Amino acid sequence: MPVGTSVPVGVVAPPRASQHGLVWIPGGEFTMGSDTNYPEEAPAHRVRVDAFWLGARPVTNLEFSRFVMRTHYTTVAERALDPAHFPGAPPENLVPGSMVFTGTAGPVDLRHLSQWWAWTPGANWRRPFGSGSTIADRRDHPVVHVAHEDAVAYTTWAGLRLPTEAEWERAARGGRAHQDFTWGDEPETAGRPLANYWHGDFPWRADSGYGSTTPVGSFVGNDFGLSDMAGNVWEWTDDWFTNFTPDDGCCSPVNPAGGSREHSVTDADPFLVPRKVIKGGSFLCADSYCRRYRPSARRPQMIDTGMSHVGFRCALSAQG
Repeated sequence: MPVGTSVPVGVVAPPRASQHGLVWIPGGEFTMGSDTNYPEEAPAHRVRVDAFWLGARPVTNLEFSRFVMRTHYTTVAERALDPAHFPGAPPENLVPGSMVFTGTAGPVDLRHLSQWWAWTPGANWRRPFGSGSTIADRRDHPVVHVAHEDAVAYTTWAGLRLPTEAEWERAARGGRAHQDFTWGDEPETAGRPLANYWHGDFPWRADSGYGSTTPVGSFVGNDFGLSDMAGNVWEWTDDWFTNFTPDDGCCSPVNPAGGSREHSVTDADPFLVPRKVIKGGSFLCADSYCRRYRPSARRPQMIDTGMSHVGFRCALSAQG
């Protein structure tokens, strides 16, 4: 097993935890969210979670390929599209594919993300940049272009599950109180890289070694022994995205099931496609644009959409 928090006396790691490299995360109460960053992170509120197991690293291309080989699973990005579900979409877009990041030629207006995101036919977990690309040299990189149901399919096959949002944030904080980053309160300094987020001028010029996924575990883990809880790829959780409210007081939720705050689409709802919470930020998080490689950061992600910077890691309840 990876080096992480000591497992309490009398607790035996179930075979699935050892097999999939899961680390023991002690239960406890912590402050979730933030009152000093992006609006969707507020209000900060006290939450208690039970002990659980969490993957020391995100699921890799190699691990996902083994799952596909044994189950013959087809991801959402590889499936044919039904035109009835996409009224008005150009015919050339109604083919299997996914959203791929492409850097711009120079500075652009950061309010228009369509300048660096493009629907790319043929893009999927096997071909992260579209037809002709490969993961042959990326077997130890986090798998990307996985929709929420793809992540659930993998975790179910492995006898595991996705973490809740509260579990994920509890783990990312590493047991520290009120810290801004996974490693503490001080930002990264020159010469001491701590996470794979965007270094350079976003979205057109990344410093050497940045601007794409990196092998999992390339940076020092947090105090729980978890790597890549900051940057590299956003990670799916199993909670529907809703705004925090003053009612989210101590100490709720207590390990909520994924649908405990069930998302429903209404005429007043801006989300035409339901969204789940993703956490952790990615290699595209730049301080000048998206400073979301922090434990409290959260974003809504359409459940039917994988992207070239979204992956996942596995969890397991304490009782196995």
